[in-house]
Amino acid sequence: MIRKLLKFAAILLAAVVALAAVALAVFTVAEYRPKDVEAVSPIGTAAGELHAGDTVRVLTWNLGYGALGDNADFFMDGGTMVQTADEARVRRNMADIREFVTSDAPDLLFLQETDLNSDRSHHIDERAELAAAMPGYTSLFAYNYNALYVPYPLPPIGHVESGLLTFSRYFVSEGSRIQLPCPFSWPVRMVNLKRCLLVSRIPVEGSDKELVAVNLHLEAYDDGSGKIAQSVMLASFLKSELDKGNYVIVGGDFNQVFSNADLDRWTVKEGLWAPGVIYAEESDERLSLLMDGTVPTCRSLDRVLAGADRADFQYYLIDGFMVSDNLRVERLETVDLGFTATDHNPVRLAVTLLNE
Repeated sequence: MIRKLLKFAAILLAAVVALAAVALAVFTVAEYRPKDVEAVSPIGTAAGELHAGDTVRVLTWNLGYGALGDNADFFMDGGTMVQTADEARVRRNMADIREFVTSDAPDLLFLQETDLNSDRSHHIDERAELAAAMPGYTSLFAYNYNALYVPYPLPPIGHVESGLLTFSRYFVSEGSRIQLPCPFSWPVRMVNLKRCLLVSRIPVEGSDKELVAVNLHLEAYDDGSGKIAQSVMLASFLKSELDKGNYVIVGGDFNQVFSNADLDRWTVKEGLWAPGVIYAEESDERLSLLMDGTVPTCRSLDRVLAGADRADFQYYLIDGFMVSDNLRVERLETVDLGFTATDHNPVRLAVTLLNE
């Protein structure tokens, strides 16, 4: 009997090991491996011309893949939820998001965490829904997260296809996806985010310059080294564009606060996720780092917001813009939507292209 039990245990262990090996092989083969730079085809018929002297209205917003409304917390932030919304709630959140962006009607729209076909958002194609609601715009999309299956925690996250989505009223001559450093090693890397810059190039009529519009969502859950490496690469890319004399707008979720923002107002409670810091004094002097410190741009997901004491909640300032010094800032404003449809507030920017 003992021999039989030992034999059964050995067979069971061998089966588990074999299954794990097969799973690792499948994940390895299926891993999303983007090139350092990939072309992104603009989709749409926007033909607006941009000239020196024009004012451009920009909006950036992290959509929380339509599933991080005020009913949600999230396990990575200290909450308990993995699947944070049923299909009806995702559709409700996306309807609210579409209503706001279409009524705001910016010239450039930078969206982060837009799902295409993910278990967490019930396989709703959020990109297609947004594009259908915004005729007259050209859109560009780049994967930030593309995983066959994320097997943790329990219940697991599952299949994920998500990324950055940019809309433009202006003619976009060229788009590109620029891979950022990934701080995770194998095997975690196989099912983790592969963050990037989504770059849209808009010709400035009557000149040899371009407006370079950069949509981004930098690292969140690393030990800090990833944020630093990605920020360094971003700075290098921006320097090359500034040296050309191009107009530059960078917008998105930096998962970091700018040092010239109101740091004292948005301090982090002990034990909660804390953003990194991008130091304005170490940035290129030709860039302005812009965050509106009067309203938080993000709320913590350590607990559900609905029904909570909002005065005692943890808020962050991590969404904003970087703009080149050949752009005059006319307006910077975070729109307080109460974090109902997503865990981020949208941020507006208006800038005027200065004559050379």
